Amino acid sequence: MISSTIRLAALQIGASPAGPQATLDDILSFEEEIAAARPDILVLPEAILGGYPKGDDFGTQLEFRRPEGREAFRRYFAAAMDLDGPEIGALCGLSARTGTTIVAGVIEREASTLYCTAVFIDPANGLAAMHRKLMPTGTERLIWGQGDGSTLPAVETPAGTAAAICWENYMPLFRTALYANGVEIWCAPTVDARDAWQSTMQHIALEGRCFVVSACQFQPAPLVSGKTVANWPEDEDLISGGSVILGPLGDVLAGPLRGTKGLLLAECDRDDIARARYDFDVVGHYARPDVFRLRVDETARHSVAFHTAKDALDARE
Repeated sequence: MISSTIRLAALQIGASPAGPQATLDDILSFEEEIAAARPDILVLPEAILGGYPKGDDFGTQLEFRRPEGREAFRRYFAAAMDLDGPEIGALCGLSARTGTTIVAGVIEREASTLYCTAVFIDPANGLAAMHRKLMPTGTERLIWGQGDGSTLPAVETPAGTAAAICWENYMPLFRTALYANGVEIWCAPTVDARDAWQSTMQHIALEGRCFVVSACQFQPAPLVSGKTVANWPEDEDLISGGSVILGPLGDVLAGPLRGTKGLLLAECDRDDIARARYDFDVVGHYARPDVFRLRVDETARHSVAFHTAKDALDARE
């Protein structure tokens, strides 16, 4: 008989100004604590590998780009992840050694474009899936491309797991698509440290009747971290955290954690999902498909497609 108990965790740390290897070393420094906690699923923040360059304008104003901004992007591009690179390999090793499924936010490099991506890492099989952020927010669009519908997975783990990255959580049709995919563990890698974020996470737990694990970066005050941000208060954390774990009726199970890095852990009963959905199943008995319907396009989108003479022949047969 499969146990209904599941252990969920969020690791709140920040991307190191010293680069991805220093950040990876920080993640791995928690290995003993993770192994002792034995979480089934561990969520890491948005852009934890590759970094979230808060406050950087990349030398851009309307209608022109400065050379120093292009150089800043070159450095950022160089620090991004290849999905078959050593940093992802190190996370796969951590997952295998601790027996923990890891959902981590990374800056992914493909050809000459960067994506804000969540990777799903399985203890037995390594990199199992990935999700690219559909809509970068505000000036994030200067540096990140848009994902497409081909990376909207609900991944088979001890419970159905999916990820919505930061402000994707504010996209109601995106949420509906994930609910329809059977999500039970909603992972929310983020850098949103506002108090209002807690309300968003509680709403999703209640709306989806699912467990929610939100992992936020913690970046200390600029004078401590060594990062310069124009007009930022010297004594205010750049990103203050707020990682939290919630149950399917919106109850807070762990956190929110603020002002420090650390590991949050909650032991959960998967049967609470069925109990919660007794009176509300957002894509089931509480839906009205006679009135509302959503169409989701999960095809990959490519700007260039090559068709050969053989393709044309095959199409006629």
